Amino acid sequence: MTSGPSISVATIGRERHMLVTVDDFIADPQALRIHAAAAPFAPARSHYPGIQAPLPQGYLPEALPILRRVFTGIFGRYAAPEVIDISLSMVTTPADGLTAKQSVPHCDAFSADRYALLHYLAPDDQGGTAFFRHRATGFEAVDEARAPTFFAAAEREEGNMRVGYVHDTTACYERTSLAEPRFNRALIYPSFVLHSGAIGADATLSSDPMLGRLTVTGFFRVAPR
Repeated sequence: MTSGPSISVATIGRERHMLVTVDDFIADPQALRIHAAAAPFAPARSHYPGIQAPLPQGYLPEALPILRRVFTGIFGRYAAPEVIDISLSMVTTPADGLTAKQSVPHCDAFSADRYALLHYLAPDDQGGTAFFRHRATGFEAVDEARAPTFFAAAEREEGNMRVGYVHDTTACYERTSLAEPRFNRALIYPSFVLHSGAIGADATLSSDPMLGRLTVTGFFRVAPR
């Protein structure tokens, strides 16, 4: 029996972007896993290396109050969160099946009003989330002003990239932080921070929600007021 969500705050790297961890994020995570077991998963949109399915209707009404507390009390964003996209997600693509773009740290958006949610639902360690500094530019986050410089440098490096999941320091990226996974733990962070799923060689890339790396991935826009 838990007493409800527990919130902690850390900063990432030299640029000190905030990373919020919420343990015991929802009241009944096992019910969400049971829903996922029967959900209609399909190949993911965009560059996500796996499959995705819709959430049950009750998820957002339960999650939004704690998200509003985080956005207001920690990030100083007072407007109501606007949901850009949210779904059940599972990483299922083998490391040698990734594209070049999937084999490097990335950011999900470039605007300061965008935030990411990652809610871990696998009871075993299926890989956390790593955050990175791009060595050539020194960037730990890529906003609209930095994007041309970052992508020009990244394009020059692309031919030297090793295909596979990035979970540790490489020749082009230095890992600055590692958020460990835990069942029913949620991470909330600015979408423009460079990050990657820390998927190790021993991860179970199963499409079975009861066995694989089941998460909720969500993206929100939250204006300052």
